[in-house]
Amino acid sequence: MHDDFEHLRTQLMNLGFDVVRFTDCTELKAEYLVPWLEEGCHADMDWMEKTAEKRLAPERVLPGVSSLILLGVNYYSDALVVEDTKPKISRYAQYNDYHDTIKPALVQAGKVLEEVLHLKPDEYRYYVDTGPVLERHWAARAGLGFVGKNAMLISRQFGNYLLLSAILVKAQLPKDSPVKKIVHEDDYGRVGLLCGKCTACIDVCPTQALVGPGKLDARKCISYHTIENKGIIPVIYRKAIGGRIFGCDACLEVCPWNRYAKEAKKILLHGRAEGAGLTLKALLSLTKDDFKRLYKKTPIERLKYRGLLRNVCIAAGNSNDESLVDYLTPLLTHEAVIVRAHAVWAIKQLLKTKGAAYLAPYASSEVDPDVLAEYSAV
Repeated sequence: MHDDFEHLRTQLMNLGFDVVRFTDCTELKAEYLVPWLEEGCHADMDWMEKTAEKRLAPERVLPGVSSLILLGVNYYSDALVVEDTKPKISRYAQYNDYHDTIKPALVQAGKVLEEVLHLKPDEYRYYVDTGPVLERHWAARAGLGFVGKNAMLISRQFGNYLLLSAILVKAQLPKDSPVKKIVHEDDYGRVGLLCGKCTACIDVCPTQALVGPGKLDARKCISYHTIENKGIIPVIYRKAIGGRIFGCDACLEVCPWNRYAKEAKKILLHGRAEGAGLTLKALLSLTKDDFKRLYKKTPIERLKYRGLLRNVCIAAGNSNDESLVDYLTPLLTHEAVIVRAHAVWAIKQLLKTKGAAYLAPYASSEVDPDVLAEYSAV
């Protein structure tokens, strides 16, 4: 029987996954998730609160589930480091959207489960980081890694660079061991299990969004504001955003465990270098057609054209490059309020005391209130 399960693991890894582990689905304790939600640390991501009960109990997602299969795809590549002088995009966003490229492998994984375990299609369910599943905690239980002080899953093989998927199955699978011998049942989920005294991730966070070991306050997080926040980005965080236009890898990049990171096989990942490494001038000049061409089927497509321009305006405002004012000025009359508002802020940063006079012709009572607020914002 053991050989059958190892055969299953091998079959799944042959689909392109870098690591495959099994665990049972004993209900998770609410000691992390519920207080985090009650404090509002999920910002306006209300879907997390609505699905909290399912996230703690897979039985509510797939009645009769017995085990979970956790799968990881390594996405590290030396080629994904953007020059310091260029706008920064998170590593994972420099590929086609992994939700789309990993899903076909999970479809094939389902066929493998039907063949090896004789399951029916309604006896398993898979998710690529989109369903009501706490992948990081289940992955820690299965031994893919441990939850670090940066709230990310950290692998001893791949560092911080694993994209996670989960398959819920109505079959009893052998339980793989966590990364370290545990004393108490829930130690697998203990934050910082192998972090020691290191607090590099907490110390480096530009907005102090890591308010405690493993506790991320999304309301302060640059990744949240440059990706999930669809409106105005609070002024207090804009300077800290620096040149980041999609996501923030700061708390990942400093982790000492990344010394074990290795080049991704890219079997389930398709690189999109053409959209990365563009200059601020090029990005500020993008048309809607340019946006669609460069970022179609990438994570950045989720931002939409106006969202990317909003983020680029902030990066421009932090650049100290006064020549960008000529590229920002047309955006003062952009159709989207969030673009106009952030263009105002950016020009004020670049022109400083001259900014008010330069912007005066654009300020009027007819302008949206959100934009007017930018004229008086410090």
